[in-house]
Amino acid sequence: MTTIRLENLVKSFGSFTALKTMDLEIGNGEFVALLGPSGCGKSTTMNMIAGMEAPTSGRILFDGRDMAGVPMGKRGVGFVFQNYAIFTHMTVRQNLAYGPKARGWPKAKVDAAVAKIADFLQLTPMLDQKSAKLSVNILQRLAIGRSAIVEPAIFLLDEPLSNVDAAFRAVMRTELKHLQREFRQTMVYVTHDQLEAMTMADRIAVMDHGVLQQVGTPIEVYNDPVNLFVARFIGAPGMNLVEGTLAETDRGLAVDLGAFGLSPPLPAALAGAARTAGAKEVVYGFRPEEVTLRTEGPGLRAAVGFVERIGARTIVHFGAADRALKIVAEPSTAVSVGETLSIEPVAASVRLFDKASGRAIKGAA
Repeated sequence: MTTIRLENLVKSFGSFTALKTMDLEIGNGEFVALLGPSGCGKSTTMNMIAGMEAPTSGRILFDGRDMAGVPMGKRGVGFVFQNYAIFTHMTVRQNLAYGPKARGWPKAKVDAAVAKIADFLQLTPMLDQKSAKLSVNILQRLAIGRSAIVEPAIFLLDEPLSNVDAAFRAVMRTELKHLQREFRQTMVYVTHDQLEAMTMADRIAVMDHGVLQQVGTPIEVYNDPVNLFVARFIGAPGMNLVEGTLAETDRGLAVDLGAFGLSPPLPAALAGAARTAGAKEVVYGFRPEEVTLRTEGPGLRAAVGFVERIGARTIVHFGAADRALKIVAEPSTAVSVGETLSIEPVAASVRLFDKASGRAIKGAA
């Protein structure tokens, strides 16, 4: 296993800066997801870790050793690409054996390693099939096996599941976690899919426009986004975010949310932080599942726009455009389009953001 440390890492291509001052440490055997939209700098970061790109400035260290000038083949990394990069004229067995043979492993060791990884990835029945005849799903499984078989200390995966079907993605998420535990590798996983990051990663590094926005465990990033970008990007559906104005009431500090009415009073710690911050214009946030729906009672008031029933979940939509809310309700919830309901967010789940800066307003822990 290997620790990876990125220090003041910057990457520019001419006048365009793809990565702006990245600082990140990835621990021995840790699974870290680089998560963000297309063009945010996550693949550029991975390419520099691998040695495919040289940093414009800053350092990359493996176990404290500076990787400047160390070629990709000498870094001890395994790399899986989005397009799987398989030798289609070879059999599955030949593809798996390619890396060990290139490293001069004896035949018995190669055969044992091929058998082990093929069994682990359920490739044994097709070992002697030509790769050109395999499905996209199996080709991606083979690509992962071909990199994993040499047991690199660092395993880099760049959107490896984006070309496979949804059911297979669910299977491979589990298998990749098992693979990491089996070989105890440090794993860096690039994805734009927050479900992949949330379900697999020990920690998530959220990126946008070449800037590292937040690093934390999935639950930390989900529950306590540091800014509006993270709040919007993490979650399916994402956090409800409504612009409003702080308002003192006889029950405490609340937020005037316009057509939705006055929010319930803010928790004491959050109200104190909002007063200290001095921000008048704020964004009021709460997760769609952290809500009580009632026909009457305290809370925001809004009319039901439409209802999505998705198997075990019901998503109730209120409002429209930038004044829209989504609520995750029990499947048995009976609501009608046009019905006006009371929406009461769980007090502890409410988050506030400064409208001008987008930064979270934090209450005392």
